[in-house]
Amino acid sequence: MSVEHPIVTVTGSSGAGTSFVKRAVEKIFDRESLNVAVIEGDSYHKYGRAEMKEKVAESKANGGPILTHFSEHANEFGELEALFKEYKETATGKRRYYIHSDEEADEHNARLGGTNFKSGEFTPWEDIPEGTDVLFYEGLHGMVKRKDHGPAEGMHDVAQYVDLGIGVAPSINIEWMQKIYRDTAERPYSVQQVRDVILERMPDYIETIVPQFHRTHINFHRVPLIDTSDPFSTMSPDAPMGPAPEDSLIICHVRHQDIDLEAIKDQIPDAFLQNDETLVCNGKYMIDAMDLMMTPIIQNLIAKKRAAMAAAGE
Repeated sequence: MSVEHPIVTVTGSSGAGTSFVKRAVEKIFDRESLNVAVIEGDSYHKYGRAEMKEKVAESKANGGPILTHFSEHANEFGELEALFKEYKETATGKRRYYIHSDEEADEHNARLGGTNFKSGEFTPWEDIPEGTDVLFYEGLHGMVKRKDHGPAEGMHDVAQYVDLGIGVAPSINIEWMQKIYRDTAERPYSVQQVRDVILERMPDYIETIVPQFHRTHINFHRVPLIDTSDPFSTMSPDAPMGPAPEDSLIICHVRHQDIDLEAIKDQIPDAFLQNDETLVCNGKYMIDAMDLMMTPIIQNLIAKKRAAMAAAGE
């Protein structure tokens, strides 16, 4: 793969905490003064909000598998793979945005010069600005590899173009607690509706989301130190988001040559190595662990990029 145009992805399920990790990565980008092309995973869904509701209703009426946002049938994996391939080759490509809220609609309509897009719709495809240092994806499918069942049947392998893949995979009960909290506090869903969505998505979660975590370079796996055995026991919007950071452990599993886990262990209080590839620390040091692991990788990617460009006389 080209070292001139690196790609970094943060991947995890809905409610896993990818947005939290995204902020940690973006702080590193800011500290390194990098110009970043940000790609939102939701922008590669196949359907807008209204059409997705119709397609889900059709799938239920037909008695077949229920269509979910985790599925290859509800996403443009071919378009995502094409973007990653083009960016690796040329540092260009097309992106769009999915509009989650009225506030986002106002921002994009102003940016696009008086358009009238609404929440639940996509903005038009636009060229990624020239001169970016790195492409950064955050969403459900940053390390996906799935068979395409459409007219151009084949295998879509998004992961092959990724230089640093970061997986966020908390204990499933924590993931559910975080999703319930987020979707009831920040989005117009009841607890029962969130529970129903979790159940409907389970087959696609197993088939599409989980396999990505053996392709990542780092996985952050949050494990509770308190009882979360029944995440649905308090089925109300006031249910906790999950254990406090100090009431959990972070299992950091690493498959990358630029990380010295032994050295990192010595910089985090009470951290220990479970084996050569796995560091364990208290949840309150999660940001520190992420920073210590991801910074040298990103610095090395940018150093290789600049060396390659210098050698090419650019």
